Amino acid sequence: MQHERDGGAPGHGGTPEFNWQAHSILIVDDEEGMRSFLERALKPRCGLVETAPDAEHAMRLMARLHFDLLILDIALPGKSGLDWLHELRESGFVGDVILITAFADLDTAINALRGGASDFILKPFRVDQILNSIKNCFQRAHLARENFILRRELAGLSADVEGLVGHSTAMEELRTVLRRVAQMPSTVLLLGESGTGKEVAARALHRMSPRAQRPFVPVNCPAIAAGLIESELFGHVKGAFTGATETRNGLFYYAHGGTLFLDEISELPLALQTRLLRVLEERRLRPVGSEREVPVDVRIIAASNRDLAAEVAAGRFRQDLYFRLAVVEVVIPPLRERVEDIPDLVRHFMQQLTAQLGVPPLALSNALFARLEAYGWPGNVRELRNFIERSLILGGFPVEALGARGDVLAGGTDLPLDEVEKRHILRMLDACGGNKSEAARRLGVSRKTLERKCAEWGESVA
Repeated sequence: MQHERDGGAPGHGGTPEFNWQAHSILIVDDEEGMRSFLERALKPRCGLVETAPDAEHAMRLMARLHFDLLILDIALPGKSGLDWLHELRESGFVGDVILITAFADLDTAINALRGGASDFILKPFRVDQILNSIKNCFQRAHLARENFILRRELAGLSADVEGLVGHSTAMEELRTVLRRVAQMPSTVLLLGESGTGKEVAARALHRMSPRAQRPFVPVNCPAIAAGLIESELFGHVKGAFTGATETRNGLFYYAHGGTLFLDEISELPLALQTRLLRVLEERRLRPVGSEREVPVDVRIIAASNRDLAAEVAAGRFRQDLYFRLAVVEVVIPPLRERVEDIPDLVRHFMQQLTAQLGVPPLALSNALFARLEAYGWPGNVRELRNFIERSLILGGFPVEALGARGDVLAGGTDLPLDEVEKRHILRMLDACGGNKSEAARRLGVSRKTLERKCAEWGESVA
């Protein structure tokens, strides 16, 4: 698997560098002298270099080892390199292939490139020629990975990822812990209620870590269908299952060298928990339908709004995976425990959302802040942000909505938190006419979480 630890992100002044030692190359040529020449040039640089005299030997090597790139001679005994290239692409091989030959015309070169070759080099060639070709292949792969991550982040970017806002003691302590943990390679488990900002904390951990220049890949576990999540995480080969019409890399691949954030990890099926544990322990994964294992270098940050220890006791979460994830546990405080941060958060969201929505800001007052600080905010920071967005759209703060729920949610009540949460969720469902998707959006939780809560209370949700 490609891994460019020395690289910067695209668009930061120049082509990204990469770490040669993290790459693996297979040389396929029937000339012993050429294999030896390339091996001498590449072995001191690359992490793994193997050679084969023909396609048959090469296929045996590829069955047990992962290669980022093939250097393939066209004139091989038995099956030609060009024919084998077509078969490789048909079978779903996505790595780079550089074709080399001593005899070629324009038609051969065109057929090679159309057949999926990354480059075409005529023998004899100098060492610097083949090194530049390899480097270009790896840099294109690096840029493709970075572009994938950028598109994913832009598509799912939440409005509160700017940073951890607030000056309360709880937030200062959280920032101190995150700064310390960020420098360690350990797996981190973030715990906290829905909407507290666990993804914000995860992004902060990544930004402060030695992996900051590498990808941050967020995964909302319950948002992916149970039948697809294994393929989404680990990738699959062509024909692995119905609908797998082409080989596809998983999210672990795109997070290589960086951070993979697994949100609501308690929702992972038990069978997948077993596979995840193995990847964490062995630092290798096997795409769905493949017999070949692929090395990975990913830091895992997991998050849950449920008590994972209780999930373990109930048999819904693997104890060994819990221990593996909880090397460092960080608890994100709920908004009701840091109400002094509400004015900062309101101003932060106001500035952010006025620019996004193209509307003027609303006037703020101490009376408004007092009303907001008295409210229970069971949806935490996410609910506050939704309230500010709704206020800007309406042109005023709908504090009566807080008052309507104030009998159970404002300060001064003696109701247990669980009952506060229950009443708030049921009121929101009622306000949305029973539309659970809309209610979940307003509450800032997943639809699956809302359905689970209602099931726990014996409430039917259409």
